[in-house]
Amino acid sequence: MTGLDERFLTRNGLAARQLAVLLLNHEPETRLPRVRDFAQELGVGNGTVQAALQLLEQAQAIETTARGHLGTFLVRSDRSILWRLSGLGTLLAAMPLPYSRRYEGLATGLRAAFEVAGAPFAITFMRGAGARTTALLDGKVDLVVLSRFAADRLIEEHPVELVADLGPATYVGAHGLLVRHGLTADTPGLRVAVDHASEDQRMLAERVFAGRADVTWVEASYMQLGEVFQHDLADATVWNLDEALGRLGPGVDVLPLGDEVTRDLALRNSSAAVIGRTDGAKALAAVRDTLDFTAVTRCQTEVLQGERTPWY
Repeated sequence: MTGLDERFLTRNGLAARQLAVLLLNHEPETRLPRVRDFAQELGVGNGTVQAALQLLEQAQAIETTARGHLGTFLVRSDRSILWRLSGLGTLLAAMPLPYSRRYEGLATGLRAAFEVAGAPFAITFMRGAGARTTALLDGKVDLVVLSRFAADRLIEEHPVELVADLGPATYVGAHGLLVRHGLTADTPGLRVAVDHASEDQRMLAERVFAGRADVTWVEASYMQLGEVFQHDLADATVWNLDEALGRLGPGVDVLPLGDEVTRDLALRNSSAAVIGRTDGAKALAAVRDTLDFTAVTRCQTEVLQGERTPWY
């Protein structure tokens, strides 16, 4: 670093970079904590905090004003500068493969929300909720997008927590029972396709055909269901209609799902959930309170309606 940037390598500069992380969660026209409170949190002296605040002002990352007994207020902040100085890096989210317009809208909305929050953001695409969760637990990604159905189970089993539930029809539009023409869900001896790499598909299929000793389970990727039916490798399965309707031939019927429990499962399966590690990534904690997840669903709707071009 040269010039002004060299100041951020000093003791005061290190405190300034730590302060930059804290200030990412402060909105303009709000009162800042007292200098001694900042000092206690950072484990430094009051003078170091004051010098650090001056460095951030000189870098045009913030502008503050003293209002007498009311304290010091944040007048303005440049979140992109604060983020760069904080050294938090880029937040990485793992999503399903963007094979549907709905997923493209979801990716577009997430990117837009993080941009507004001033956080560098990137998406990696991975098939299977289990694989995405493993990447999260291993620290390879900061966030994972999956169905609320899968999220609830993973939260029970792993140190992960719900960051956001985006609501029904944000993950998939609807689910249906796919059955070869001429058969029904009650036909004895059905060969049912199941993808154990997909928590959602597996759990739905197992619930729909629970207690059926006559069923033969056929391992098949949900990405290849069209070929599975075309080559007469399976008779039935359960999957989301965003994908299925565009891939199935005329020999497959789409039937509604059955009982109330299954409909409830399908509803939770249609809601997109965002999860993060329970211990929390520092970068996520720095912007979590400022993220507007309603903007995600607005963007997704615009993409679905053809009013916005997907960009992710």
